[in-house]
Amino acid sequence: MSLKQRYCLLLCVAVGAILAYFKRNRLEVVRMKRVEGLRANSTQFTLEGKPFHIMGGSIHYFRVPRAYWEDRLLKMKACGLNTLTTYVPWNLHEPERGVFNFDDQLDLEAYLRLAASLDLWVILRPGPYICAEWDLGGLPSWLLRDKNMKLRTTYPGFTDAVNSFFNHLIEKVVPHQYSKGGPIIAVQVENEYGSYAKDDKYMPFIKESLLSRGISELLLTSDNKEGLKLGGVKGALETINFQKLNPKDIKYLDEIQPHKPKMVMEYWSGWFDLWGDLHHVYPAEDMIPVVTEILKLNMSINLYMFHGGTNFGFMSGAFAVGMPAPKAMVTSYDYDAPLSETGDYTTKYHLLRNLFSQYHAQPLPVLPPHQNRRAYQAVVTQHHLSLWVTLQFTDKPFKSERPVNMENLPVNNNNGQSYGYTLYETTITSGGALNSKNNIRDRALVYVDKHFVGVLDYKTQELAVPYGKEKRTLSLLVENCGRVNYGKTLDEQRKGLVGDIEFNKNPLRDFVIRSLDMKPGFVNRLEGSGHWMSLRQRPSFPGFFQAKLYVNSSPKDTFIKLPGWSKGVVFINGRNLGRYCSTGPQQTLYVPGPWLHRGDNQVIVFEEQEADGKIQFSSSPDYGMSVDVQ
Repeated sequence: MSLKQRYCLLLCVAVGAILAYFKRNRLEVVRMKRVEGLRANSTQFTLEGKPFHIMGGSIHYFRVPRAYWEDRLLKMKACGLNTLTTYVPWNLHEPERGVFNFDDQLDLEAYLRLAASLDLWVILRPGPYICAEWDLGGLPSWLLRDKNMKLRTTYPGFTDAVNSFFNHLIEKVVPHQYSKGGPIIAVQVENEYGSYAKDDKYMPFIKESLLSRGISELLLTSDNKEGLKLGGVKGALETINFQKLNPKDIKYLDEIQPHKPKMVMEYWSGWFDLWGDLHHVYPAEDMIPVVTEILKLNMSINLYMFHGGTNFGFMSGAFAVGMPAPKAMVTSYDYDAPLSETGDYTTKYHLLRNLFSQYHAQPLPVLPPHQNRRAYQAVVTQHHLSLWVTLQFTDKPFKSERPVNMENLPVNNNNGQSYGYTLYETTITSGGALNSKNNIRDRALVYVDKHFVGVLDYKTQELAVPYGKEKRTLSLLVENCGRVNYGKTLDEQRKGLVGDIEFNKNPLRDFVIRSLDMKPGFVNRLEGSGHWMSLRQRPSFPGFFQAKLYVNSSPKDTFIKLPGWSKGVVFINGRNLGRYCSTGPQQTLYVPGPWLHRGDNQVIVFEEQEADGKIQFSSSPDYGMSVDVQ
């Protein structure tokens, strides 16, 4: 080898070593370059010392199949947005006290890394309360096992739980801050506390909980106009939430926080839906002028939601403000957002893209391709399993003299039952009048010796029980329809039977209680059961119905339709797609293509009262009759 060749070889080795060093220490290099994160020291945000306009959008990782995270974030970037905002759902990450889950669909760090790789900044909203039209506002139901619990206060039972959760969450978040080379430029302190405001020491506690664990980026609070008076905390920039722009609200924000940048943390791009109501839409022609005006006022903005996604499983909350009784949220969280539930571009999206493009010096990225959908052929249910037969697949029943609410049942390692149904059974020796005393949360199907008698709920609290033989089994199958996620009744969201039920004016006693939370293990046991009956025999209700969807090519997104069915839950390949209900407005359930596979796919429907026997599929959603947001 010549001297020249040796020199070239040594030079290549040296360059390779230098590149490898910088690759290994890229984080340190980024740290050295980044001297100043997001600041709010004047009427304009600055980032890296330069004026910065936050143009953000909310996409919740827990509402979008992980396989589609990148698709949705690329579409966000192509719309001209520069910042992603997301909540963190405590109830999913700590389903049992001290048991934490940050894997797969809940891999928050992977979501943050993805945002960084796409050059999106992140505003993290870690709660612990998030609202979000999510069960109990994201708080875990096991908190309610404490009969004295005072949620969102400095009550020790709550602060101890928050500290434990934040010990696990914040250590994962800290390395992804801007100062560490990550995408997080701001962190929100709690959420809309001004509307709750039960403890003036609470917001300082949450703020200190973040700072003491290493959060060093800009802190924000977020409140609607009524909550601004009580929702702030010293050292955090206050932001406002609204849909219709009122100059008086902006002026008030300016007065309480002069010479600071103004931001709409939640500009509501649509609205949520409730079972039994109409589907809410917010017309693009009403929305675009407001967003235009916000930008003209040099305010930063975050679109809530930019892409709503889906309340898979039993996670949708309930709404009670100004109502005689709570109303449950639907499964879809389409929200009439710029990106639809399935990630489709809407009229709003295209108009916003045109608007936001005016704030960029360079052309926006090319639009990512549309996701194809497919209307699969309808399938017929082949087998049936009565609910009463499936009880053998549940945990051991619990015997109690008095009723016990779901959260206080001795199940799930003594963390109680969080979601689904609970079966309460006792013995009666006559007919007569059953009175719930308004102690059913939220709805009970009533049976005598497995024969359906009627429904008890907030409206119907009395039921006639027919006379029969001397000793009979009275069964109440109680559904948790979703815990309230907003308002001042969070402490009252225990489910199941929350007090005595009277029969002929005497309280019922001696219950056998079974938890039917329909978790994956239970559904898997059902699938493998040899007890399925042919549908040649008349099915009994409530019950499980089984069908197979055959997919002969690459799976595509689709929607399940169940005309002729009444109310229940759909599982596909063991995944809980969510609740359906014939009352609407929602008439379809979203089935993500990545949750299907080639060949046979197992579909199981839990139906309470009536089944058509056929499961239909559609390539487009049906959210029911619509009404404009007022």
